[in-house]
Amino acid sequence: MAVNKNVLTHNLNREPKTERFFLEKIGPKTNSERRIKKFVETLKNFLKQKATNLRIHSITATSEAGSGHPTTCLSAADIVSALFFDTMRYDTNDAQNPNNDRFILSKGHAAPLLYAAYAEAGIIPTEKLRTLRQIDSILEGHPTPRFAWTEVATGSLGQGLSLGVGMALNGKYLDKSDYRVYVLLGDGETAEGGVWEAAALASHYQLNNLIGIVDVNAFGQSQRTMYAFDVDTYCKRFEAFGWQTIGIDGHNFDEILPALDQAKAATDKPTMIVAKTFKGKGVSFIENADNWHGKALAKGEDLDKALAELGPLHLEVPIQIEPPSVVDSGVRHIAAIECEPPNYPSDEEVATRGGYGTGLAKLGTANPNVVALDGDTKNSTYAEQFMSRHPDRYFEMFIAEQNLVGAGIGLAKRGKIPFVSTFAAFLSRAYDQIRMSAISQANIKYAGSHCGVSIGEDGPSQMGLEDIAMFRAIPEAVVLYPSDAVSAERLVAVAAAHEGIVYLRTSRPKTPILYDADETFPIGGCKVIRRSNEDTVTVVAGGITVHEALKAHQILAAEGTAIRVIDLYSVKPVDAEALKAAAADTNKTLITVEDHYPEGGLGDAVLDAVATEDICVHKLAVTGIPRSGKPEELVEHHGISANAIVQKVKDVTAV
Repeated sequence: MAVNKNVLTHNLNREPKTERFFLEKIGPKTNSERRIKKFVETLKNFLKQKATNLRIHSITATSEAGSGHPTTCLSAADIVSALFFDTMRYDTNDAQNPNNDRFILSKGHAAPLLYAAYAEAGIIPTEKLRTLRQIDSILEGHPTPRFAWTEVATGSLGQGLSLGVGMALNGKYLDKSDYRVYVLLGDGETAEGGVWEAAALASHYQLNNLIGIVDVNAFGQSQRTMYAFDVDTYCKRFEAFGWQTIGIDGHNFDEILPALDQAKAATDKPTMIVAKTFKGKGVSFIENADNWHGKALAKGEDLDKALAELGPLHLEVPIQIEPPSVVDSGVRHIAAIECEPPNYPSDEEVATRGGYGTGLAKLGTANPNVVALDGDTKNSTYAEQFMSRHPDRYFEMFIAEQNLVGAGIGLAKRGKIPFVSTFAAFLSRAYDQIRMSAISQANIKYAGSHCGVSIGEDGPSQMGLEDIAMFRAIPEAVVLYPSDAVSAERLVAVAAAHEGIVYLRTSRPKTPILYDADETFPIGGCKVIRRSNEDTVTVVAGGITVHEALKAHQILAAEGTAIRVIDLYSVKPVDAEALKAAAADTNKTLITVEDHYPEGGLGDAVLDAVATEDICVHKLAVTGIPRSGKPEELVEHHGISANAIVQKVKDVTAV
């Protein structure tokens, strides 16, 4: 049976709905109330059967896998049935159709339910559901983009709404298309602060195309949730953040369907549907029962009993999914042009954060897919230059770094190239979101400014000293560390051209211009900026320590000692061959110097690159907890200054 969805309009009030109201809303163009009533009953029965199918698939798939979370699938099955087979518009032949309604399963442990919905929609064969959690299956324990219809990885709870904010921002303000973004949250994850960061931003940007559903089944992993079945409290909390809220019985289609229609009719605010459900719904011995989180039903008596209670599986009646409207994807088809080149007087001193801001603004002119987000630090990261030139593609995320990153991921998954900037230290607050961006395979760029003790008087809370280690640990991420404004500009463009995660580390102090405007900086390269046949050791530096190394080179040269200096602007991937070649020329000795803690930073990147060679690596890095002081004092105090480099060279060459 194909359902004509244009025939039915649901009630837009919050009270529980009756069939009589459906009849009133159909209007005079239909043939008879009796026929309409039959149609309404047919639709609801159809969705109920689809929900039953989803429950059966979820139970059998997890039982086959021997692990998983079937009970949370059962609580949300009616909601997912209504979304996938009545409410959402999507092209079942094209997961990346730019105007598909988007669905984010924030409660990612309910992945079997998601896969079951796509099977019922005819997108994957139902027999494939039995491969759940197998090593060669695309149907993983929590959703990842290895399955094409999973746009963003979820499972680390509390992140889905931020991802939805990014996708909704794209639809409303950038693509200006009419798709909607649906996010299904668990009630337990609403204890996460990131949920409320997203709630505040969604309201601020009036994202009426964002619809959340909280599955209030009252169970967390180890105990009852904070508010149990108190639907009104959930509603009041989201209302306080500026959302339209609708409390419903999440197992009653007379309430589910009208609530979804009311949400779709919103014009100036996002909507949160708060649905009371029962974990394990439909199976008596696990419904609303303790100690069933993350437990599959054992094959045999338990599984057979559950399937008998749910009733038969009906696969023979496909539903007609309403396709999205056709839209012009616009900027998706506009090719980027070459950025305007750097233009600095050779005697000028410019901070690399300034080069980042200038380069980002130029990049925005060259590539209309580039967007920028910042966390109320744009006048320090210099992302404000992009905002000034491209205000329609800049989004202020305020002091909410988890949402800053989450929204950036959402934008990336909708085809944009987001540059996400804040102080390097503050990105650590969003590290979970950053690691999830890798699992989501997001094409996102991070920029961390104010790194190291060289920021000076602001003190240790503002100093990014762990950031290189953070991003080096992200699989397949690129880590770039410019030493002057020219390299900063060029590396912004390089980052945008690279498909995947890139971290760009910028500094606060103004430093001299080192490179000509036409210099190139390929990923995985480095620059040998001082070289002679008499070099005794090689000093490998990045960012501000490149300038300290150059000062040391000058001091030592005056004393008759030659050293080689390498600007390791690409910390990951690192130019291992260049490092090995330099070491071969300089007594197999490398000295690394960095404005970063010794663990996981530039020095460790060099060590990793030459670990199998007979090369001695000496590391100079920041140790201990820094304090406030002038930048030059702190650089000296922590042993990463020109004087420290000179002394280390003397120490190693005296041996």
